[in-house]
Amino acid sequence: MTKLANAQDTFQVLQKYHFSIQKKYGQNFLIDTRVLDKIMEAAQITEDDFVIEIGPGLGTMTQRLCECAREVVAIEIDAALIPVLSDTLSSYNNVTIIHADVLKTDLKQLIDERNGGNPAKIVANLPYYITTPIIMNLFESHIPIDSVTVMVQKEVAERMQVGPGTKDYGALSLAVQYYARPQIVANVPPNCFVPRPKVGSAVVNLKVFDSPPVRVQDEEHMFRLIRASFNQRRKTLVNGLNNFRELPHTKEEVAKVLSDMGLAETIRGETLTLEQFAELSNRLLTLN
Repeated sequence: MTKLANAQDTFQVLQKYHFSIQKKYGQNFLIDTRVLDKIMEAAQITEDDFVIEIGPGLGTMTQRLCECAREVVAIEIDAALIPVLSDTLSSYNNVTIIHADVLKTDLKQLIDERNGGNPAKIVANLPYYITTPIIMNLFESHIPIDSVTVMVQKEVAERMQVGPGTKDYGALSLAVQYYARPQIVANVPPNCFVPRPKVGSAVVNLKVFDSPPVRVQDEEHMFRLIRASFNQRRKTLVNGLNNFRELPHTKEEVAKVLSDMGLAETIRGETLTLEQFAELSNRLLTLN
């Protein structure tokens, strides 16, 4: 078994299996031990933990996880990587490799069967093109999770933790901050990967709340409001919600609720806090 963590070992494994990098899967393999250390420190994996790794790639991070966790399940979408993982992880008896698309995998059932329904820890190096769908699926499915530690595009990581009034503030910011406390723990330059991505990356730790920081009568309704308000950022909140077919509220109803909240009718969604979106949602629901 080859211990992976640097460029030389990574190239050896790629050559051994004549592996071709698949752009469609957004494959960039980590080759920096310092970054690995930071991910492990942020994830705080202990010998009691059940860990799900999304996109293990060659098994670089998986090897480290196996050395610290009670059990690891590695979910990999690329069939060509399964024999590679079987090799690089052959020395560990506490890992299961699953060839699957994580968005089509029943993670709740997996956690129920392998961890008695207790919260799992998620670790992932996510392809940039599918970062948001995977993170939102993890949260919206309400599976038991303690934390999510992910490598993502730097711009996306920054978007997760910004507040109202900034250009990066949007639906992802609000969704992440509703479910978890985001913290960027490391910035990762392109030279830490093979092949080098064109943009910088960041490791972000999302510590999942036991309960959300705001009270909402209907989560789906609030997130429809949020999506509608950022769907057309330049429009006022009243017009943005009126143009969104999934919402039944009239412009007059929205304007009245905003007035009752002490907010101007001309306000834009990008200036509202999570607390204000929650209040707006709750007040609008009482009208119907």
